[in-house]
Amino acid sequence: MVLIELKVENTSYRTIWPSETDDRVVRIINQLALPHSFEIVDLRRAEDACFAIEEMQVRGAGLIGATAGFGMYLASLQAGNETFDQDLIRQAEKLKSTRPTASNLAWAVDRMLAKTSAGKTPEEKRTIAKAEAQAIADEDADFCRRIGEYGKAIIEEISARKEGAPVNVLTHCNAGWLAFVDHGSATSPIYAAHDSGIDVHVWVDETRPRNQGASLTCWELGQHGVPHTLVTDNLGGHLMQHGLVDMVLVGTDRTTGTGDVANKIGTYLKALAAKDNGVPFYVALPSSTFDFSIRDGLKEIPIEERSTDEVTFVTGLSKTNGELTSVRHCPPETKAKNWGFDVTPARLVDKLICERGICDASEEGILSLFPEKRKDPATP
Repeated sequence: MVLIELKVENTSYRTIWPSETDDRVVRIINQLALPHSFEIVDLRRAEDACFAIEEMQVRGAGLIGATAGFGMYLASLQAGNETFDQDLIRQAEKLKSTRPTASNLAWAVDRMLAKTSAGKTPEEKRTIAKAEAQAIADEDADFCRRIGEYGKAIIEEISARKEGAPVNVLTHCNAGWLAFVDHGSATSPIYAAHDSGIDVHVWVDETRPRNQGASLTCWELGQHGVPHTLVTDNLGGHLMQHGLVDMVLVGTDRTTGTGDVANKIGTYLKALAAKDNGVPFYVALPSSTFDFSIRDGLKEIPIEERSTDEVTFVTGLSKTNGELTSVRHCPPETKAKNWGFDVTPARLVDKLICERGICDASEEGILSLFPEKRKDPATP
């Protein structure tokens, strides 16, 4: 078991874990309730896992994958002994359909199907499913811990160059502990640097329309004691123009084998501003987020389109009575569009940080860390 390092009010949590009292139940932190309340939800059926992913009780590439893994375990418990394989495949397709952009989702489901196929009986397959779901979660936490160690070296170098003055990191959306099983991807280097005594400060984009930066990244950075400042999405370019950003560090939901990066909508604009101002732009990801079957991210990565209510309404605590409420902030007849992600071309990415090390955002750079993905020239 990987050490759990992050705490909520001095209590250690992962973002997903099997119930301590009932191994037929999986528990999650309900991210829809944050930052105003901390709620734990029990998943008892594969349908609960589908709902949690689709409605974003859980979100973020790594956590979506881990939830899909545990969802397949719950599906194995539901599957009939006589129709086990057919039932499991049917639930697998339902899980895959919940959110299209994050590559970890299908990756985890396919991994679960491959592993369980080795079992000879339904009961043996259920045992395999339980162990493999836990393995996916543990692996995600360990990979994110390693990302933190590699990324910390970058922050250390900047800190030394600034002679100990605060290292200012701009991030977008939430690629943190809440988006993975533990540590996070983009936040892992920040936590590692902070814990080692480096003076690090984070500019947190609010990340419209769902405000994951404001509600989730600010919350978890605060829980860990990392200095941070919330800014509007449109302020990043201004900060860079005035030398107030030392590095941009974001996560990704799917990255091609050539280095194109799909991340929360607005990431592309940050990359353009970073390039124009000579600010290094880093992307942190575990290997499960690579999609080596895709070469052109702009043409081939499916981009999720979500409800326009996320654009036309804003939810938060009322200033007058402190109650949670949603308000429309545009005319009722106004139409909206809500694509959840954009693609940042590899040419705008300085480096990728993964659990195997740091590489250029290029096919050769990625293959230098993943040589087993290099195709045999003789293979069609």
